[in-house]
Amino acid sequence: MTKKIDEKNLAYYKTSINDLILFAVYSVISSKEDCGFEKLVNESFMLFPHVFGFLKYPQWPDTRKLDRPLRSLRSCRLITGSPKNNFLLTKEGKEKAESVAKTLRQGKLL
Repeated sequence: MTKKIDEKNLAYYKTSINDLILFAVYSVISSKEDCGFEKLVNESFMLFPHVFGFLKYPQWPDTRKLDRPLRSLRSCRLITGSPKNNFLLTKEGKEKAESVAKTLRQGKLL
């Protein structure tokens, strides 16, 4: 089974998974909600379903796709928190997320 990719999805396929997750954290926090792991999984999947869905079951989010990138974002000091707690953006993380948002807007995704 091959995934169909339409033109408007190409911009986020070219964006790293770390940047997509960083943007999802930014999106949750911007809506004045706590960014717990479950909320982050949902937000990532709702914004970028082709990236965060299972290959064979694209209607379901794959939480494994967030595990290593979240650790990487923490080690790069772009986010704080853990799956047991809420995630927050650092100052650098917020700046990077805003840059990603601008890139995605230019790709007409937002």
